[in-house]
Amino acid sequence: VKTAATSLPGASRGLQLPEGRAAAEHEPWRIPNADVGAVRRREDAGRGVTMTKLAQWLWGLALLGSTWAALTMGALGLELPSSCREVLWSLPAYLLVSAGCYALGTVGYRVATFHDCEDAARELQSQIQEARADLARRGMRF
Repeated sequence: VKTAATSLPGASRGLQLPEGRAAAEHEPWRIPNADVGAVRRREDAGRGVTMTKLAQWLWGLALLGSTWAALTMGALGLELPSSCREVLWSLPAYLLVSAGCYALGTVGYRVATFHDCEDAARELQSQIQEARADLARRGMRF
Protein backbone atom coordinates (compact mmCIF):
# COMPACT_ATOMS: atom_id res chain seq x y z
CA VAL A 1 0.00 0.00 0.00
CA LYS A 2 1.34 3.42 -0.90
CA THR A 3 0.08 6.97 -0.44
CA ALA A 4 -1.33 8.68 -3.53
CA ALA A 5 0.69 11.44 -5.13
CA THR A 6 -0.22 15.00 -4.21
CA SER A 7 -1.65 15.66 -7.68
CA LEU A 8 -4.28 12.93 -7.26
CA PRO A 9 -7.69 13.58 -5.68
CA GLY A 10 -7.83 12.81 -1.99
CA ALA A 11 -4.08 13.16 -1.50
CA SER A 12 -4.57 15.97 0.99
CA ARG A 13 -6.26 13.46 3.30
CA GLY A 14 -3.52 10.87 2.84
CA LEU A 15 -5.67 8.48 0.79
CA GLN A 16 -4.22 4.97 0.90
CA LEU A 17 -4.42 3.13 -2.42
CA PRO A 18 -3.64 -0.50 -3.13
CA GLU A 19 -0.54 -1.08 -5.22
CA GLY A 20 -1.11 -0.29 -8.89
CA ARG A 21 -4.53 1.35 -8.46
CA ALA A 22 -5.36 4.86 -9.65
CA ALA A 23 -7.30 7.29 -7.49
CA ALA A 24 -10.02 7.44 -10.18
CA GLU A 25 -11.05 3.90 -9.35
CA HIS A 26 -11.58 4.79 -5.70
CA GLU A 27 -12.99 8.31 -5.96
CA PRO A 28 -14.67 8.73 -9.36
CA TRP A 29 -16.95 11.46 -7.97
CA ARG A 30 -13.96 13.72 -7.30
CA ILE A 31 -12.76 13.79 -10.91
CA PRO A 32 -14.45 16.43 -13.08
CA ASN A 33 -16.56 14.98 -15.90
CA ALA A 34 -16.03 11.42 -14.63
CA ASP A 35 -18.24 8.70 -16.06
CA VAL A 36 -19.19 6.97 -12.83
CA GLY A 37 -21.20 4.34 -14.72
CA ALA A 38 -18.11 3.37 -16.71
CA VAL A 39 -16.10 2.95 -13.52
CA ARG A 40 -18.83 0.77 -12.01
CA ARG A 41 -19.14 -1.29 -15.19
CA ARG A 42 -15.37 -1.80 -15.19
CA GLU A 43 -15.43 -2.89 -11.52
CA ASP A 44 -18.40 -5.22 -12.04
CA ALA A 45 -17.02 -6.77 -15.23
CA GLY A 46 -15.19 -9.57 -13.46
CA ARG A 47 -17.90 -10.43 -10.94
CA GLY A 48 -20.60 -11.85 -13.19
CA VAL A 49 -24.31 -11.21 -12.95
CA THR A 50 -25.97 -11.13 -9.55
CA MET A 51 -29.69 -11.56 -9.06
CA THR A 52 -31.68 -9.28 -6.83
CA LYS A 53 -33.81 -10.82 -4.13
CA LEU A 54 -36.94 -9.95 -6.11
CA ALA A 55 -35.61 -11.79 -9.17
CA GLN A 56 -34.80 -14.83 -7.03
CA TRP A 57 -38.31 -14.89 -5.59
CA LEU A 58 -39.89 -14.43 -9.02
CA TRP A 59 -37.82 -17.27 -10.51
CA GLY A 60 -38.77 -19.53 -7.59
CA LEU A 61 -42.45 -18.66 -7.93
CA ALA A 62 -42.31 -19.21 -11.69
CA LEU A 63 -40.68 -22.61 -11.19
CA LEU A 64 -43.20 -23.66 -8.54
CA GLY A 65 -46.12 -22.28 -10.56
CA SER A 66 -45.11 -24.04 -13.75
CA THR A 67 -44.58 -27.32 -11.88
CA TRP A 68 -47.97 -26.95 -10.20
CA ALA A 69 -49.68 -26.12 -13.50
CA ALA A 70 -48.03 -29.07 -15.27
CA LEU A 71 -49.13 -31.47 -12.54
CA THR A 72 -52.70 -30.18 -12.22
CA MET A 73 -53.36 -29.85 -15.95
CA GLY A 74 -51.93 -33.27 -16.76
CA ALA A 75 -49.29 -31.87 -19.12
CA LEU A 76 -46.76 -34.50 -18.02
CA GLY A 77 -49.09 -37.41 -18.80
CA LEU A 78 -49.10 -38.64 -15.21
CA GLU A 79 -52.26 -40.19 -13.84
CA LEU A 80 -52.38 -38.93 -10.27
CA PRO A 81 -54.85 -40.38 -7.79
CA SER A 82 -57.84 -38.15 -6.99
CA SER A 83 -56.62 -37.54 -3.42
CA CYS A 84 -53.32 -36.13 -4.77
CA ARG A 85 -55.17 -33.92 -7.26
CA GLU A 86 -57.39 -32.52 -4.50
CA VAL A 87 -54.37 -31.63 -2.39
CA LEU A 88 -52.59 -30.26 -5.45
CA TRP A 89 -55.46 -27.90 -6.34
CA SER A 90 -55.45 -26.31 -2.89
CA LEU A 91 -51.64 -26.17 -2.62
CA PRO A 92 -51.33 -22.47 -3.69
CA ALA A 93 -53.71 -21.43 -0.90
CA TYR A 94 -51.69 -23.42 1.65
CA LEU A 95 -48.46 -21.88 0.39
CA LEU A 96 -49.94 -18.38 0.57
CA VAL A 97 -51.11 -18.88 4.15
CA SER A 98 -47.72 -20.39 5.08
CA ALA A 99 -45.88 -17.43 3.53
CA GLY A 100 -48.10 -15.02 5.47
CA CYS A 101 -47.42 -16.85 8.73
CA TYR A 102 -43.70 -16.84 8.01
CA ALA A 103 -43.79 -13.10 7.27
CA LEU A 104 -45.69 -12.33 10.48
CA GLY A 105 -43.35 -14.52 12.50
CA THR A 106 -40.28 -12.84 10.99
CA VAL A 107 -41.62 -9.34 11.67
CA GLY A 108 -42.57 -10.32 15.23
CA TYR A 109 -39.15 -11.81 15.89
CA ARG A 110 -37.35 -8.77 14.50
CA VAL A 111 -39.48 -6.40 16.59
CA ALA A 112 -38.92 -8.50 19.71
CA THR A 113 -35.14 -8.58 19.23
CA PHE A 114 -34.75 -4.94 18.13
CA HIS A 115 -31.77 -3.40 19.91
CA ASP A 116 -31.97 -0.04 21.63
CA CYS A 117 -29.27 2.34 20.45
CA GLU A 118 -28.73 4.34 23.61
CA ASP A 119 -25.48 5.94 22.44
CA ALA A 120 -27.06 7.05 19.18
CA ALA A 121 -30.09 8.39 21.07
CA ARG A 122 -27.86 10.46 23.37
CA GLU A 123 -25.89 11.77 20.39
CA LEU A 124 -29.10 12.71 18.59
CA GLN A 125 -30.45 14.48 21.68
CA SER A 126 -27.23 16.49 22.00
CA GLN A 127 -27.42 17.46 18.32
CA ILE A 128 -31.03 18.57 18.82
CA GLN A 129 -29.97 20.71 21.78
CA GLU A 130 -27.14 22.25 19.73
CA ALA A 131 -29.52 23.01 16.88
CA ARG A 132 -32.03 24.61 19.25
CA ALA A 133 -29.31 26.73 20.84
CA ASP A 134 -28.10 27.82 17.39
CA LEU A 135 -31.63 28.72 16.30
CA ALA A 136 -32.24 30.57 19.58
CA ARG A 137 -29.09 32.62 18.94
CA ARG A 138 -30.50 33.53 15.53
CA GLY A 139 -33.72 34.79 17.08
CA MET A 140 -36.12 31.85 16.83
CA ARG A 141 -38.29 31.11 19.85
CA PHE A 142 -39.61 27.68 20.83
